Amino acid sequence: MATTDEGGTEAETATDWTGQPFSCQDCPHAALRAGGRCMLGRICVRDQRSRRIDRFFARNPDFAGDYIDHLYFEVRALAAKYASPFQIVGLMKDREPEVRAMAALRLPIPRVRQMRADRARAVRIACALRLEGADLLALAHDTDEHVRLTVARRLDPALLPVMIRDPSATVRRSLITRLPPARLFGLLQDEDPLVRREAAERVAPAALGLLVKDPDLRVRFVVADRAPREIVLRLIDDADPEVRARARERGAEIKP
Repeated sequence: MATTDEGGTEAETATDWTGQPFSCQDCPHAALRAGGRCMLGRICVRDQRSRRIDRFFARNPDFAGDYIDHLYFEVRALAAKYASPFQIVGLMKDREPEVRAMAALRLPIPRVRQMRADRARAVRIACALRLEGADLLALAHDTDEHVRLTVARRLDPALLPVMIRDPSATVRRSLITRLPPARLFGLLQDEDPLVRREAAERVAPAALGLLVKDPDLRVRFVVADRAPREIVLRLIDDADPEVRARARERGAEIKP
């Protein structure tokens, strides 16, 4: 029995991506075993487990280009991770999104720009991780929330205001920590209370008067906790006991 990378044991014959057993006897890389660069059940390009395939290419990157046309998409994707960018241009149109996404992470920017409209979300996210400036801004109105969220996390703060009206509250919330406090006023009137609350936590305290009558008690509590005394005093009779208590506490703490 041979010890595996998971700490268990397995038969001397491993299983390939088709589910068929194989052994080192018919391996085209037998010469690599002597140097520990190929090992059944641990470092093997023929294995069905992606971790083992990845280890093979990590130890033997010069062989990656030989596998970019492999029938198994995991092998193609992992080969693209290590092969020369010049070798993986053809993978831009691979039938599997995972392979195209890996190509987008490795190819030169002009090639990545050509992939922005790929039908698969994973590929467009990969493009958003690579592109900058106007190229990245072009993805700010993508139909998929996850793509736009990636854009919001990477876009230059000067360009972020174009996303303040994004249809996803998750995307809008992601803007709050990246926008300067002075650019958060539009989010203080957001329809989502969590967006308003997080904006209230970063905006200039003097602006919190806009939220004294906010319908969400969590937002009003932030006002009571951060606002100047003249605004805080407007909450000492708030309908919520916790907001009232915090407002009265702050009112007593802050000197007139």
